[in-house]
Amino acid sequence: MDAKQMNSVSLAYLGDAVYELYIRNYLIRHGKIQAGELHKRAIRFVTAKAQARIVQGWLKDGTLSEEEERVVKRGRNAKSGAAPKHTPIQAYRYSTGFESLLGFLHVSEKHERAQQLMEKAVQYIESEL
Repeated sequence: MDAKQMNSVSLAYLGDAVYELYIRNYLIRHGKIQAGELHKRAIRFVTAKAQARIVQGWLKDGTLSEEEERVVKRGRNAKSGAAPKHTPIQAYRYSTGFESLLGFLHVSEKHERAQQLMEKAVQYIESEL
């Protein structure tokens, strides 16, 4: 399957699952084992606003390669339906770009790069807490 030819919304759908699984593993490995606490902590990482802040930071500081930036922009500009009611449209679009990139890396089997970016994302969110 050629990730470059895939629909950005499909990549975002997959990327959402990849990131959610990473975050759940991260929280459990770090001793956050109570179900209620797990969910509360996970929300801080996986909201559209958090994902938007992460990817905007990456774009600003040059973390991403040119190809990765193109994937983010393509995902950000994709027609993905209505945004959630309590999320600004810009944050929703950037979060779609974030998820598209993770989906792209997964389909392209660039798992090491995806791991690097997810670790950097977690560090960014943890530093805000």
